Amino acid sequence: MVEAYSIPVTKIERSRLPGVKLENIPFGRTFTDHMLEADYENGEWKNVEIKPYQPLVISPSLAALHYGQAIFEGIKAYKNSAGESFIFRPYDNYKRFNLSAARMEMPAVPEDIFMEGMRQLVALDSNWIPALHDHSLYIRPFMFSSDEMIGVRPSENYKFLIILAPTGPYYSAPMRIYVEEKYTRAAPGGVGQAKAAGNYGSSMYVTAQAKKQGYDQVLWTDVYEHKYVQEIGTMNVFFVIGDTAVTPDLSSGTILAGVTRDSVMTILEEMGLKVEEKPVSVDMLMEAYKAGTLREVFGTGTAATVSLIRELKYKDFVMTFDTAKWTVTPEIKNRLDAIREGHAADKFGWMFKV
Repeated sequence: MVEAYSIPVTKIERSRLPGVKLENIPFGRTFTDHMLEADYENGEWKNVEIKPYQPLVISPSLAALHYGQAIFEGIKAYKNSAGESFIFRPYDNYKRFNLSAARMEMPAVPEDIFMEGMRQLVALDSNWIPALHDHSLYIRPFMFSSDEMIGVRPSENYKFLIILAPTGPYYSAPMRIYVEEKYTRAAPGGVGQAKAAGNYGSSMYVTAQAKKQGYDQVLWTDVYEHKYVQEIGTMNVFFVIGDTAVTPDLSSGTILAGVTRDSVMTILEEMGLKVEEKPVSVDMLMEAYKAGTLREVFGTGTAATVSLIRELKYKDFVMTFDTAKWTVTPEIKNRLDAIREGHAADKFGWMFKV
């Protein structure tokens, strides 16, 4: 951890927390009392401060609005039974944030601003962390270009912020997933491996079409043949085939390297399952389903944590699963929750004390 970094703090006069019910709170609609803000100007970071959560005043010519130079991260904080606050694997998100920044030709955010700023912000608003099972404080660091001009080029100025949102379960029930075979999320050489805002903006039309058919999300496929699965709109994906957990590999650069994904692979190995990262074709999944060896399908992500998938549809072929009989996915979630909520030893060093 970096040395203590002094960040000016302006506290809100009266907290809004007494009027907020933290039980079963919807994701991403309620925000805490404070936020962190910093500016990149003339080649250096400055104006770093923690202040009351408030609107931003921006110019209509703001470069991010026109050219989409924007990235973000998703991190979660938890409280254990003793009331102590911890953040789950924030260094991994910090590293990934700056990898996204490099791909989008944006400046790296220094560790003291990102990590120490986040720690101080979460500490200040720690009363907003729900001390409830399957609840957490969602942490959203993000950065966007802040030049006030129209012109296609990397900006010279940027704004970095962190905001916080208490949240309950992202998906409350097992999901139905539509395997997309026409539209593409990412191609080799693109920005699929970056957590860029545009990746999500371009997915909304396709996801909306899937929802009209009763599906929750889209499972994207490769750009060339639409035969190899990549990731779901808000999650990485895993398939339990026999005694092996299979997940698409990251070599093509089209899939986000999920922190929860990496954590789940560690837990799967601890449970005694073989884990394989490799190209996963829809044909392979259908064959395993017909043979009765495709046992479980689930998604992983910071917001979604570990989410059960009860149905996959590819063209006219529908794969359905009785999630009530599953053993692997519930055990993964239980073990991950136990570490995050302080009920099990943090043997992997994942929890960062605030």
